[in-house]
Amino acid sequence: MSRIGNQPIKIEEGVTVDIDNKRVSIKGPKGELNIELPFELSAEIKDNELIVTRSNEEKPTKSIHGTYRMILANAIYGVKNGYEKKLELVGVGYRARLEGKTLVMTLGWNHPIKVEPYDGIEIEVPEETKITISGIDKQKVGEFAAKVRGMREPEPYKGKGVRYADEYVRRKSSKSSLTSE
Repeated sequence: MSRIGNQPIKIEEGVTVDIDNKRVSIKGPKGELNIELPFELSAEIKDNELIVTRSNEEKPTKSIHGTYRMILANAIYGVKNGYEKKLELVGVGYRARLEGKTLVMTLGWNHPIKVEPYDGIEIEVPEETKITISGIDKQKVGEFAAKVRGMREPEPYKGKGVRYADEYVRRKSSKSSLTSE
């Protein structure tokens, strides 16, 4: 029995949800998201709550029930409040800037790295060493932030690289000399 899948999703004020066969359309103040449900699942609205139900009790159906319920809940939250990830650049000479919508980063390579944002993603650079990625789709925001971080992941010896603002980079000690007696 899926405990997450069976929980109803409260539809927040200012958000409208339309269900057309297997397509759930969610509109809010920040934008609109459309989610296609698999054929085993269906959704309905009761008392200002969205309820996701499954057609059978087979294991694959149970496994996607909770997943799609959370995808819908994240979409309702996203069109109302939005999501954001903050990144920091740590290292001598590491900096970022915006050229139009393109993110241009200097990360110690012999060329600047240019990254085009996905549709629905906004990038802000409040300081040279800080990047804020925001949007209404949680998956796209997280995926784009991981792509930017992957350009130069933090290394364990000096801690240099692109990291999430709340990320802790575990440091290693440098070479230790062997003692011989």
